[in-house]
Amino acid sequence: MSLADRDTYSTDTSLGRSLLLKIFGNPSLAFYPEFYWIVRRSGRRALQGRYGDREWSDSSREVMTALERAGVRFELEGMDNLKKVPGPLVFVGNHMGTLETMVLPCIIQPVHRVTFIVKESLTRTPVFGPVMRSRDPIVVGRKNPREDLKAVLEKGAGKLAAGTSIIVFPQSTRSPRFNPEDFNTLGIKLASRAGVPLLPVALKTDAWGIGSLIKDFGRIDTTKTVHIRFGEPMAVTGRGMHEHEKVIAFIRTNLEAWSGRE
Repeated sequence: MSLADRDTYSTDTSLGRSLLLKIFGNPSLAFYPEFYWIVRRSGRRALQGRYGDREWSDSSREVMTALERAGVRFELEGMDNLKKVPGPLVFVGNHMGTLETMVLPCIIQPVHRVTFIVKESLTRTPVFGPVMRSRDPIVVGRKNPREDLKAVLEKGAGKLAAGTSIIVFPQSTRSPRFNPEDFNTLGIKLASRAGVPLLPVALKTDAWGIGSLIKDFGRIDTTKTVHIRFGEPMAVTGRGMHEHEKVIAFIRTNLEAWSGRE
């Protein structure tokens, strides 16, 4: 059964561990070599024009499985909410790290064609660039906030009208802590302008840490469970401030509950 056919998912504790984990006993040393080959293979296919929606979803699932084989446990909830809207959506979630950008596609893409808002530098990196460019993302420079907002609203509305959903992380940067003051209304504005529903996503993904030298390559911590929960889709009315507060409350409530369990 694929993730798209479930409402919830928990990592099977009987899943076999990777050989590298058995050899080194270190989750990071077990995961990153496998992750490298997944990304390299995906990038090569993207440069050849052979990396479409299905391939993106499949390689995303490979990354998730590689994390599980390295000892990371996943708890996914609310996936039936993805099926409640037949058309495109704006997904709005907190941004903890690299993990969600790698894993969300295998959950969402089988139900809704989707892309991200990404900074321009990410599309030019030799590691992730070819894959990101193949996904036709909304690219922002992060040098002129006004121009970035205009690009997101105009290009985002066009993509939504064409049937592509968009994942928005309204925080200015990745952070293991959720601060509502850093959580802007970009997703609300985009959903309102395009006239599509918004779906909140609460993410606890700090099992894949933020690196001190290279942010994308932090420590893999198997003592932390990955939690992803999708909320109920909601229509944006007026200026959307009520919906904005509901998204913040959804994320904060779930993060507090998950942190309490750990």
